[in-house]
Amino acid sequence: MKQTRVMGRNPETLECELREAGEILARGGLVAFPTETVYGLGADALNAEAVNDIFLAKGRPQDNPLIVHISSREQLEEIALEIPEEAEALMGAFWPGPLTILFAKSDAVPYETTAGLNTVAVRMPNHPLAQKLIEYSGRPVAAPSANTSGKPSPTKAEHVIEDLYGKVDAILDGGATGVGLESTVVDVSEGVAVILRPGGVTIEQLLEVLPDVRYDTALEDESVAPKSPGQKYRHYSPKAKLELYTGEAEKVVEAVRARATELESDGHKVGILTVDEHMDMYESDAKLSMGSNSDSEEIARNLFDSLRVFDSLDIDVIVGEGIEDTGIGKAIMNRLYKASGGSVTCL
Repeated sequence: MKQTRVMGRNPETLECELREAGEILARGGLVAFPTETVYGLGADALNAEAVNDIFLAKGRPQDNPLIVHISSREQLEEIALEIPEEAEALMGAFWPGPLTILFAKSDAVPYETTAGLNTVAVRMPNHPLAQKLIEYSGRPVAAPSANTSGKPSPTKAEHVIEDLYGKVDAILDGGATGVGLESTVVDVSEGVAVILRPGGVTIEQLLEVLPDVRYDTALEDESVAPKSPGQKYRHYSPKAKLELYTGEAEKVVEAVRARATELESDGHKVGILTVDEHMDMYESDAKLSMGSNSDSEEIARNLFDSLRVFDSLDIDVIVGEGIEDTGIGKAIMNRLYKASGGSVTCL
């Protein structure tokens, strides 16, 4: 059991605590920290022993590669063998920000970080605390989401404390995250941008920079070896079983109501995951809105927190509504699909 310190809550000591957290990373420790997407669990990406401690703390399968977070171009050149022109274009448009790019890895990056792959996933976070922490550590920082593996990703320090207190050296509290979903992961190694994981940067935004952007077919096929975090295993899952309905709004509401009634008659404690516009259509006491159907970015920010609220209510089954599968809605539906283990009914 580690003596976990919670840092960042006093503005007067923040700078000192950031330097101390950087020193913890530099000497091989674990620090959970905020990014603009979700909270990450950081370790020195070039220290194989420290990286292994990430997997142990999370209970994460070791064949699931990690994203390396950097604060400078110099750090990228240390860990990437080459930087294709497509990557340069994407970096110019979206870094710092919620975009991760795959590069051929240098020998400096241990295979523990890349799950045995010859590529390394890299991003430059757009969060002042994350940037300073990486800078003060003097290291590129490997950081998956700071949660117990498989649970909803953490968007508040309280989520990290719930999952990892006593398993990490420090937790840096930066308040609620802005995007609420993990970064988009893109592979440009074949000259075409292939989205391995949808996230905070949409395909529409990528197409404004590159002429050809596609989704990886492996997004729907979990039998392939993952090139990116989030491509394998059930992810983002609450304790309750999640059943999802998508399609025409009236049919979805009708199906959700009917399924909730059926489950409740069987003695289950049911939660309903919906949107603002449909809240009045359900009688359940345990109903939560992800946000307005007209604001998918709000839904993205609230999604994981909503799933964790259901955990706190000891719900048995969550019956939820899907949203339109466009823009960041693609990433939202990817997370909901993973959280439900594929239990999605299209109407």
